[in-house]
Amino acid sequence: MNRTWLVASLTGGAVLIAAACAFVGWPSKSPADPPKPAVQAAVAATPGETAVQLPIGQVVLFSSGVGYFQREGAIEGDARVDLSFPTQDINDLIKSMILRDLDGGHISAVSYDSNAPVEKTLQSFAVNLSANPTFAQVLNQARGEKVEVVLQQANAAQPGTMTGAVMGVEKQKVAAGKDAAVEVEQLNMWCADGMRSVKLADVQRVRFLNPVMDNEVRKALETLTLSHDTQKKAVSLNFVGEGKRNVRVGYVIENPIWKTSYRLVLGKAKEDKPFLQGWAVVENATDEDWKDVRMALVSGRPISFQMDLYTPLYVPRPTVVPELFASLRPVTYSGDVNHIDIHGNGRIDDRSAAIMGGLKKEAKADGKGAKRQGFVSESDMNIPLSATPYDASAADGLRKSLGDNMNLGGAGVSTMATATKLGDFFQYALDKPVSLPRQKSALLPIVNKDVEGTRVSIYNERTQAKFPLLGLKFKNTSGLHLSQGPITVFEGSNYAGDSRILDVEPNEERLLSYAVDLGMEVNPVLASDNGRLTTIKVVKGILYSTTKLRETKTYTIVNRNDAERLVLVEHPVRNDFHLTDDTAKPAETASDVYRFEVKVPAGKTATQVVTEERVIGSQVQLTNSNDDQMRIFINSTVSSPKVKEGLKQGIALRWAMSKTQRDIAEQQLQLKTITEDQVRLRANLKEMPPTAAAYKRYLDKFDQQETQIEKYQADIKTMQEAEHKQQKEFEDFLNNFSAE
Repeated sequence: MNRTWLVASLTGGAVLIAAACAFVGWPSKSPADPPKPAVQAAVAATPGETAVQLPIGQVVLFSSGVGYFQREGAIEGDARVDLSFPTQDINDLIKSMILRDLDGGHISAVSYDSNAPVEKTLQSFAVNLSANPTFAQVLNQARGEKVEVVLQQANAAQPGTMTGAVMGVEKQKVAAGKDAAVEVEQLNMWCADGMRSVKLADVQRVRFLNPVMDNEVRKALETLTLSHDTQKKAVSLNFVGEGKRNVRVGYVIENPIWKTSYRLVLGKAKEDKPFLQGWAVVENATDEDWKDVRMALVSGRPISFQMDLYTPLYVPRPTVVPELFASLRPVTYSGDVNHIDIHGNGRIDDRSAAIMGGLKKEAKADGKGAKRQGFVSESDMNIPLSATPYDASAADGLRKSLGDNMNLGGAGVSTMATATKLGDFFQYALDKPVSLPRQKSALLPIVNKDVEGTRVSIYNERTQAKFPLLGLKFKNTSGLHLSQGPITVFEGSNYAGDSRILDVEPNEERLLSYAVDLGMEVNPVLASDNGRLTTIKVVKGILYSTTKLRETKTYTIVNRNDAERLVLVEHPVRNDFHLTDDTAKPAETASDVYRFEVKVPAGKTATQVVTEERVIGSQVQLTNSNDDQMRIFINSTVSSPKVKEGLKQGIALRWAMSKTQRDIAEQQLQLKTITEDQVRLRANLKEMPPTAAAYKRYLDKFDQQETQIEKYQADIKTMQEAEHKQQKEFEDFLNNFSAE
């Protein structure tokens, strides 16, 4: 079933279905194909309308994988433009299509095929053609409709035309010889003079007199015809107006990105400027030939996204339960009555918003002061194209084979594009309309300029550990934005190697490398120390120190060539290291490497020394550090006298506290020895009679030990109090000690 969008009618105005200039869709083979002849025959018969074709007149390709296509042409009166798009492009079409009727007309509607299966669509029409119905089945579906029937006249008395309403088709048995009968289909009609029945085999033509029914059949046939190509959907654009008018249809869909490739010729002489030639690779991946199409190539990556606008979406709605009332029939109750009150409370919130985008007029001045239209102007939606005449005689390729010097600038291909700045993007507008058959690609010259460059040898240990690479310190003096792409390098007339660049802005410098320089050799040697203290300070008992680690890498460069070489040594940038003052300043600093320039005479050796330092900070709680750690800081030359004096005092306080702790341990050992000896004495006194001489001696000794135990316990308690006081004094001193 066709879904129709009613678009606001604006006399002489633009219709914007979706104002989006760039997005990404699914893989596409066709930006839009004109409908097949059978389709045109099916849809062109709408009264008052004329079906026309709009060829592609303008193509703008972006390097983000989308393209802007503009169809343009003339129509007269009410007209309909029928296009065919791949199913995967319909979302992008809905999002970005722009329609313009420039000479007083307006757009009445844009319709496109539904995303529903074709069987479901066919079932929605008054006559269902989904099951390949017979003549009789079609007439049975049209029961009650008024028709005009043209009959085959067997004799002059039989009428040639009948008009009436279809009552149905029935089968009757008719005799066919002796004892034989065949079934014949009879069309029953209600005519002005009553009901009549005719053989269906005598019916030559049936025409519906109801224009609505006639239109339903036409639409069903149109849907059936378009279903033959299941990968494409029909889109119809309806223009309403009088007289001859110019119309334009623009849309953005997915397209292969345009690519660039370059040729760079290095002259034999040192003073010769490198010559850069650039080609754009353009592909027509559609099923339609491009003939005399205005083309622009935009180097930019607008944000692109995909949104499913084609699939019908339905908003879930709440189910509202009606209130239930007790019937009028008397109710008998048994025990308590349970009152049931069921309420449904739902709300449907249907919100819609229309987003209309305006087209901004953008004018730019070229070098001569003339106005140049921007990407989308209020007047005609044209992409800016240069009016510079194109020298076709120069576009004959490289006219000479490789000679002593490949002079592409003098004997090569002239550019066929004018480069201009387009807001934040850069575009190449082709000076000559392009014709490109379907499913074909083309190389279009867009750059032919002398540029600046200095030959260098580039060494990076991570790229090639032994040899540097032959390269060029390239400066984009072409005045053009150079899109990323491969570069084939020639030296004179000889192939030298391949390179690749990323996007380069005008006057921006880049390095190119294209071959291994076997005539140069680099040997890197790394040396590092164990680190040295640089600063020491104490804050509230915490000692802060910084240590510098020093690494030195020496690059020894040997030049075995017969000419002087300029070598760029790339040394990695490490965020935790920094170059020392005694290291020569690098010629360049990139995000990941330093580049040092070293001139190496022919047959000589040169060195590049790169010294880096790393600062490591540490902190130590002095109360938890031992004397050896403190003595390291005391003996350090970077410690101030105040720091040294404080650390010495801390060591002295710790020593006094430690001495008291040793004395306590010694007294506790003596106490333990006497206590163990008393166990022996108690055992002897228990076994020996009191009258024995030894008994009195053991008893005296036991009494003396008791006195010693009391003294040791008193001394230990005194020393523990002193030790506690000394520890507090030690910790209070260090915790409050600060010095730099």
